[in-house]
Order: sequence, then structure tokens, then C-alpha cells
Amino acid sequence: MYKLTHVAPRPSNSKLLTIKAAAELLGVSQQTLRRWDNAGKLRAKRHPMNGYRLYPRDQVLILKRMISAEGAEAR
Repeated sequence: MYKLTHVAPRPSNSKLLTIKAAAELLGVSQQTLRRWDNAGKLRAKRHPMNGYRLYPRDQVLILKRMISAEGAEAR
């Protein structure tokens, strides 16, 4: 008998980031990402098996550049 197991994608090699990895990359809390998701600012995909939030790496990096640009303009 075979047992199916799920291996979560590794954030460093994946196109999707866990909420923890995305929060660390952006320098915000996980709760902030949850609020942004609920507000529609940065939508998470949901893992089909466990419902965890997963963020597309390219969208997180774009948002990081936007946040960095806004910070540079404020100086």
C-alpha cells in the first residue's frame, strides 16, 4: 500500500512563498500580510490541501521594489 505524502515547496527554490518567507522578505509582519490579503492589496493563493497562504514570489519582489522606491522618495 502506498501512502501519499505532501512535501511543502521550499521557499528558496519555489515560485511561491509561505507567509513567513514573504513577510521576512518585505520586512513586515505576517499579520500585515493577512490584512493586505483581506483588503485585496496583495492576494495570496491558497494551498489546495491545507489552505495556507502562498504568495507569488514575483509579486512579492515587485511590491518590495515599490516599497523601497517610496522610502527613497520620502528622504
